[in-house]
Amino acid sequence: MKYKGRFGDYGGFYVPEVLIPALEELEEAFFHYHHDEQFVNELEQLSKHYAGRPSPLYFAQRFSEHVGFRVYLKREDLLHGGAHKVNNTLGQGLLAKYMGKTKLIAETGAGQHGLATAMIGALFGMETKIFMGVTDIERQSVNVHKMKLCGAEVVGVEGGTGTLKDAINDALRYWTAHVTDTFYLFGSAAGPHPYPTIVKHFQSCIGAEARQQCLDQIGRLPDMVVACVGGGSNAIGIFSGFYDDKDVRLIGVEAGGRSVAGGKHAATLVAGRVGILHGAKSYLLQDKEGQVYDTESVSAGLDYAAVGPEHCMLKDTGRAEYFAAEDEEVLDAFELLTRSEGILPALESSHALAYVMQQKGKLDSDTIAVVNLSGRGDKDVSIVEKHRPIEQ
Repeated sequence: MKYKGRFGDYGGFYVPEVLIPALEELEEAFFHYHHDEQFVNELEQLSKHYAGRPSPLYFAQRFSEHVGFRVYLKREDLLHGGAHKVNNTLGQGLLAKYMGKTKLIAETGAGQHGLATAMIGALFGMETKIFMGVTDIERQSVNVHKMKLCGAEVVGVEGGTGTLKDAINDALRYWTAHVTDTFYLFGSAAGPHPYPTIVKHFQSCIGAEARQQCLDQIGRLPDMVVACVGGGSNAIGIFSGFYDDKDVRLIGVEAGGRSVAGGKHAATLVAGRVGILHGAKSYLLQDKEGQVYDTESVSAGLDYAAVGPEHCMLKDTGRAEYFAAEDEEVLDAFELLTRSEGILPALESSHALAYVMQQKGKLDSDTIAVVNLSGRGDKDVSIVEKHRPIEQ
């Protein structure tokens, strides 16, 4: 099984032996149920009536006037819970229910995946534990409170930098000791096989909808599709709808932090080297001895030293391009979309908007860009206020 789940040379299955039966059980259940008529119908009903799919494709007219070309937003921020994460948690949560599991665990950085898992735990009546770094608990206190209101236990992780990497480490350790009744609801298109495949499947609704909406509303496909990349689930979800459309550029935007060149950041595909972390082979931010770098970003959800294996393959083949946006550019993008459209984007999504703003004056006015607005920025208001206090 180690050789399954490969995306070119990336991905795979590098885990302790104790986890192999659990992952094999997960793989078997996923491939059994993901095309099962009853499972598919139940998920479709929940996606529509609980999560709020389909999400709209919105023409951001005033933002477009600023950058000089047409920008459309795929409004995943309007889903229940405030982000694309509910697509995956509904799918995996339903899979856990069909497998007879009674408990859920998850890791989270920005808290959106943790909140989405806590919501599904409440929905299905499952005991839920969310592992979250203490640094992220402090800067995402609103989401932490929401998780607790849903009945989840939030487990603070103090090791390392107290961020997403450390939360994943502790979640994997816990799962190792509780595999019989516990389902690990992994949040990104990363980790060991079969998680990258599972998460892509449940997030592919974004790309399928966006492609059809472009044809219906615009009359043609976009010139570029832009999404932020941490682990990479929202990006792989929207990219998947356009893989075969070779004239559509796929652009992922990572966290440049204070400076990709001179400071801490989380731009794994831009500046990383190949290695193994959390059960999969991918690009990693690491030193010559293979020690994983501490990462830093204004956005908790992109603060991760690795990336999903399919993104690595897309980078190497040239099908997708990857860039970095620095913190100040991200804060500028947050402010511009909020003031021009009355839409508060998550700081994660603001990385994609920042790339679009970088293209001002470089593209023809008839260029069409679709940005995956993967989450809303309510959770980030205190962070933005800290960096950009509003003067009356």
